[in-house]
Amino acid sequence: MKFTFSGLFFFLFTLILSAQKSEYAVTAISDSLKENANAVVRLDQMDITIASQRSMNIKTQRVVTVLNEKGARAINAHESYNKRSSVTNIEATIYDALGNEIKKIKRKDFKDVSAVDGATIASDARYIYLEYTPISYPYTVVYKSEKETSSTALFPSWYPLENYFVSVEKSILNVKYPNNLGFRKKENQFSVFDIKKITDTDTQLSYVAKNILAQKPEDYSPVFSQLYPKLMMSLEYFNLEGIDGNAKNWKEYGKWFSDKILTETTILPEETKTKIKGLVGNESDPIKKAKIVYKYMQEKSRYVSIQLGIGGFKPMLAADVDRLGYGDCKALSNYTRALLDVVGVQSYYTELYGDFDLLDVDEDFFSIQGNHVILCVADQNKYVFLECTNQNDPFGYQANFTDDRKVIVIKPEGGEIIRTQIYEPLKNTQSSQGSYIIDENGSFSGKVNIQSEGSQYGRRIKVEKFQPTEKEVYYKNYWSNINNLKLGKITFSNDKENIRFTEDAEIKAINYASISANKMIFTVDAFNQTSANVKRIRNRKNPFQIQRGYLDTDEIEINLPTGFTIEFLPSNFELKGKFGEYKTEIIKKENNKLIYKRSMFLNKGKYSNKEYDEYRLFMEQVSRNDNAKIILTKN
Repeated sequence: MKFTFSGLFFFLFTLILSAQKSEYAVTAISDSLKENANAVVRLDQMDITIASQRSMNIKTQRVVTVLNEKGARAINAHESYNKRSSVTNIEATIYDALGNEIKKIKRKDFKDVSAVDGATIASDARYIYLEYTPISYPYTVVYKSEKETSSTALFPSWYPLENYFVSVEKSILNVKYPNNLGFRKKENQFSVFDIKKITDTDTQLSYVAKNILAQKPEDYSPVFSQLYPKLMMSLEYFNLEGIDGNAKNWKEYGKWFSDKILTETTILPEETKTKIKGLVGNESDPIKKAKIVYKYMQEKSRYVSIQLGIGGFKPMLAADVDRLGYGDCKALSNYTRALLDVVGVQSYYTELYGDFDLLDVDEDFFSIQGNHVILCVADQNKYVFLECTNQNDPFGYQANFTDDRKVIVIKPEGGEIIRTQIYEPLKNTQSSQGSYIIDENGSFSGKVNIQSEGSQYGRRIKVEKFQPTEKEVYYKNYWSNINNLKLGKITFSNDKENIRFTEDAEIKAINYASISANKMIFTVDAFNQTSANVKRIRNRKNPFQIQRGYLDTDEIEINLPTGFTIEFLPSNFELKGKFGEYKTEIIKKENNKLIYKRSMFLNKGKYSNKEYDEYRLFMEQVSRNDNAKIILTKN
């Protein structure tokens, strides 16, 4: 066969073009990376260049194949910027399953929005992101961005694996920095995965990770960042909010932050000072004064959400919050601090990770951490922490979002790592007192008084603000064991002083008991059956954690229908183990009455993967006994 020069050129050009197209074809991904994956990160490369204490450049290239609708979140095509940072380049290209280009997306096609809508407190903070609706799956996104910032304190962390159901073909990190800025790093969970350090000198650092398979979440696991690889990085000499700083540890950081960032942010109008002093009056107790101030702040202001970092780290001036009546977590915490200063109560700005999951600030490695700010009030030898973003929280209540975790308390003399309030299982109580009647047709009519404290207060208090339809859905889900449930009168009492929430509910249901021939069968425990569904997980990999324990106690009077006698009554039951204790008792009374008593104590703790089945069996026994039946026979 003979080729002319032009024919050979065309053949080679076609071959090269075909190779370029097939580079992003889904068929090029190994089957092992597709298993359990909603998306495959073909390449994730981050190049960080520190030119000076006031200059950092971050280049990102991500190639992500989205296998289905759930995989879209793995694209991560977004950046934030403000007056001290800029996005100098951002673009994306979309390819189909065969690797053919579908669409090029330039900067003008990205969504560019304010980080805060409807408020002026962070008008310079903006968020730019890709919004793409696919024609079909799978498809591939090649995303590139470049960002310049003077805030070198905000050193990004590197996560070779970013989430569950996402596999990684290759992840690369390259960092360059001057040798006089005190670059530091900390590796976490690297040994478990194929992560190689390529370069580590006094001016450069490089890693590469390859072929990390998609991980499936396992119930009760610790938080993702504690299980999978993460590299934390920071500089001893940095810039934040346009201010140079240096810190090797949390103590030094706290003093610098207090002196340079928080300075002159607590000035208030004289009119407000006079008002606060008048409200406090002659009260001398610091905590009682703090309660008055906290209530004033809650009634006067509202929360506007701005993610810590996107909206800057310097809080909005207290005078502006006072004038506008709103702020983010930084602003409202700092405003409350300013109000407390007026009446002589010492308080401290506090940074932390706020989340239902328990996540500590890393005590041994200083870097800018956290996603939330609260306020710490000194009370002799202990501390009270205030959540300033919630208009309804009782004073000092922390459960379920900021409890039991290490936080950085910013004091004038320096930062201090302190653990927030721990809600012990025996104090996370729910106490139920009630009664119900079963009539001769098997219908149910009952009423119950439920009192919740500790962490259980926080979980149940939300129902107080529900609309009628939401309330009905909530209780029908809570009492899902009762078919044909009909809600009657429901009233609430919220004792914020003692942090106790009370629900009084009346409910009815037809056919609660099943009737066959001359027998009636129904479940004894109507009001508080265990809802924990502990899944069987074969070959579990991860340890598991019960983050918050609790104690439930119930005492219910049961009125049996006339004309029936008891054929079968469940035996009293008791179960004890490392995970907790469970006990039920049924007491016969006169006039066809029973008293049902139940207590369920679940302990918190961290356990190995090998103990998970033991926990599952423990909870299965509880659930099985909660579903124990009474059998009646018609006379």
